[in-house]
Amino acid sequence: MSTDYQHAREALGARLRELRLSAAGGRLTGPQLAARLAWPHSKVYKLEGGRQTATGDDLRAWAEATGHPGDTDELLARLRGFESHIRSWRRQLAAGHRPVQDTWNQAIGRARTIHVWEESVVPGMLQTADYARHIFLRYTDLYGTAQDTDASVRARMQRQAWLYQGGGRRLRALMWEAALHALVCPPAVLVAQLDRLVGTVGMDTVELGVIPLGASLKLPAANGFWVLDGAVVVTEDWHAEQWLDDAQTVAVYGRVWETLRESAVYGADAQALISRARRALTPR
Repeated sequence: MSTDYQHAREALGARLRELRLSAAGGRLTGPQLAARLAWPHSKVYKLEGGRQTATGDDLRAWAEATGHPGDTDELLARLRGFESHIRSWRRQLAAGHRPVQDTWNQAIGRARTIHVWEESVVPGMLQTADYARHIFLRYTDLYGTAQDTDASVRARMQRQAWLYQGGGRRLRALMWEAALHALVCPPAVLVAQLDRLVGTVGMDTVELGVIPLGASLKLPAANGFWVLDGAVVVTEDWHAEQWLDDAQTVAVYGRVWETLRESAVYGADAQALISRARRALTPR
């Protein structure tokens, strides 16, 4: 777990402890507060110790039970402050993938310049519907989430309208060549996806670079990320998606992207790599 995230969770826990100790009518012990809330008393100490993340309902109940309802907004603001940075897949996908795609669509819709690096899949803004469908199905199986695949695919395809709106918008995408070969879908679907990529090379809103497998790398080809207007970075791991907006962190990701870009090929050379991957899927 990120240090900043944990520090914020511990700070919220300390604030909850203050409210318990200054409860209206007199100081409450942990077991007394737990009894009022009908919680296991261990939950009180986990929340206060920063070992468990409170929900909005937890915070509202705590404020009421300690006689501090006027502090509810402050507590909720604290929660929003650190949960906006780390969004667990368990919580995000509780209602399926579509709500996550809708959140992305809103963020992309406001952006003018997008930098993206993907090491194992085709960037979502350049995916075909069939390719996207298989990606969603893989994650639905992994997390055991509600299967709303068709709605999620439609939402992702709607996002791609951004590429055709002009107005100075620019998608600067980098991919590792490995993503051109990864069979996260049936070969026929990947063939169509590669054809789609070839067609994006000449678009004035897309700058597509591919890093060959044999290229010299100044940095390891680590996890993918998106940078929106040089202000917000979105990256993900198996447990969560992170939205990071502090200037120093965004600057680090910007340097990573520029460093990786030095190893990429563009234009006809990128098309040649994509075409070679396609031929490997359709041998004569």
